[in-house]
Amino acid sequence: MSPGNASRPEAAQVGDWLRRLQDRICEALAAADGAAAFAQDAWSREGGGGGRTRVMKNGAVFEQGGVNLSEVHGTALPASASAHRPELSGAPWTACGVSLVLHPKNPHVPTTHMNVRYFEARPPGAEPVWWFGGGFDLTPFYPVDSDIRHWHEVAQRTCAPFGEGVYAEHKAWCDRYFFLRHRNEARGVGGLFFDDLNGWGFARSFAYAQAVGEAFLEAYLPIVARRRDMPYTARERNFLLYRRGRYVEFNLVWDRGTLFGLQSGGRTESILMSLPPQVRFEYGYAPEPGSAEARLADYLRPRDWLAELPAG
Repeated sequence: MSPGNASRPEAAQVGDWLRRLQDRICEALAAADGAAAFAQDAWSREGGGGGRTRVMKNGAVFEQGGVNLSEVHGTALPASASAHRPELSGAPWTACGVSLVLHPKNPHVPTTHMNVRYFEARPPGAEPVWWFGGGFDLTPFYPVDSDIRHWHEVAQRTCAPFGEGVYAEHKAWCDRYFFLRHRNEARGVGGLFFDDLNGWGFARSFAYAQAVGEAFLEAYLPIVARRRDMPYTARERNFLLYRRGRYVEFNLVWDRGTLFGLQSGGRTESILMSLPPQVRFEYGYAPEPGSAEARLADYLRPRDWLAELPAG
């Protein structure tokens, strides 16, 4: 990562945009659900900063969904954020971001996650170092090819103005990041993931983070509209609960954002809002051979979705 310099006025633009983004996303998701509203918890962090956590429960579509805004700062960068940049270990820092996770009731509506974030570290006697990160990913239980293609078409269009290879690079990064190494399984069908982004300069890096954050609703809501009213069986609902276990495993074992939040003294309820409200673990579970549930294991692997799945 090459260091970048951002003045405080520039960095303040990020927080302003993140607050507006949270508002827009919550408004659109509540409208899409049609039966539930977001409740807000405004919180402050003892070490500096705070945020607002908005959670929707028991909606027509979403069993639980959370959209979290955090704007926090501290005196010593946590280990999870400085592991790849030891020169910043212990430096004063600022971080802000919006993160969401949505857990639908219907097994035919995929779970999803989106995050955009900004970090700034100020090591004593050195120039400040800043970077952006974020992305969005999709976790279907009964995947439909046209939904997955749509998701990746939006991702590709979002990246296109920023360079020919950006989609391929950030898609591959997403595939690597959201991989359960202890299971040798992909969590879902991926999307975009990026971190340590500052080599484009502040304005272009910020513009890309904005493009990713703004594209999420375009990518996700059409899938919700197509699948929300599909009938489902008790077996399919039980499979959704079982597969949610993989979400729990990833977030508690591998996710750097969870680790950062806990290591930096963040608000535990807000950090763990990504976990599903109900989940089922079953020792030695194996789906029936040839079933739709068995198909998922082969489907969820890193693939060139736009090349493999038919258009239109």
